[in-house]
Amino acid sequence: MFGSKLPFTPLELLSFFYLLTSTGTILGHEVRKVVEDGSDVIKVEQDSDVILPCSLSNQQDITAAVFDWKKVAPRGQRQEEVFFYDSGIHYNNGRTGQSQQFRGRVSYFEDELKHGNASIIITNTKMADSGNYSCAFPLLQTPQTFYIELVVEFFFKDRSGGSSGAAPEPFIRTLDASEDWSLLQCEVRGASPLPAVEWQDGGGNRLPAEEPQVSQRGGSYDITLNITVKKTERYRCVVEQEDIKHRVAAETFVHIGETVCGDWIGWLAGFVLGGSVVLAVLALRVLMKRIIIRRKLSRRRQRNDLEYMEKYLDDKPTSSCGDPSGWLRESADES
Repeated sequence: MFGSKLPFTPLELLSFFYLLTSTGTILGHEVRKVVEDGSDVIKVEQDSDVILPCSLSNQQDITAAVFDWKKVAPRGQRQEEVFFYDSGIHYNNGRTGQSQQFRGRVSYFEDELKHGNASIIITNTKMADSGNYSCAFPLLQTPQTFYIELVVEFFFKDRSGGSSGAAPEPFIRTLDASEDWSLLQCEVRGASPLPAVEWQDGGGNRLPAEEPQVSQRGGSYDITLNITVKKTERYRCVVEQEDIKHRVAAETFVHIGETVCGDWIGWLAGFVLGGSVVLAVLALRVLMKRIIIRRKLSRRRQRNDLEYMEKYLDDKPTSSCGDPSGWLRESADES
């Protein structure tokens, strides 16, 4: 018995064992975990779309097959019907039975069925969509089921434009300053629910600040938070509302080392005053130059007129009848 040839080589046995342990076979039904980018867990942000992959390794045409997507429920609870396909008939074209949670939000890749691709798209994902999903091919010669976990997360982001009560971008102002420090104020208005407000340095580190001043009006909150800084750096005021995962921030640059307000105002006033004086002097010089040019031109015209008259008189003979120009005589001759 021990001398008979084994039906498999050691390498073939090792390969068979690997396939058995990596896929799993229970009573002729093949069970696999879908691995997406090295993980069987897919994470997405709420309100985004997600693809749940499910494909046959042999790329068998499943156009005329049956595949069934379910959301796996804990023991004792009913599974959610996500998407069911049977030879072209599915939840989106007349088949009934889909769970209310997924109606109108699930579709598949019709052109990919001939390649064995039964992946689906879930649009506008919600936190309630998180959980384990199964993709089953119950009528194949060797039935197969794939499993994948979906995690829908609610990330912090700026929701000012789409969430009622989300705090607007905070307003930063400089209340006072000297050569050694600057007093900054962050103001938030009309936020609901009550947000957390903090100051951060350029590296995102939280900074100690004064106690926030909070006032309430009409169900919304106004908050001001002051801080005294002593370093030249960029500073950020960050506002967070945990309940709606809303975060918004504003930042400012502070230069420490000279009086910000006084020096800048004095420098600006000096610049404006000096510029005004320069412009006035230039305007006066231009005006004086124009006056001088006009006087020169006037004197030149007068001189030219005198020269012309003298020349004209010199060219006409003098008459004993009191007509020095001879104009009367010439007029009589012409008549």
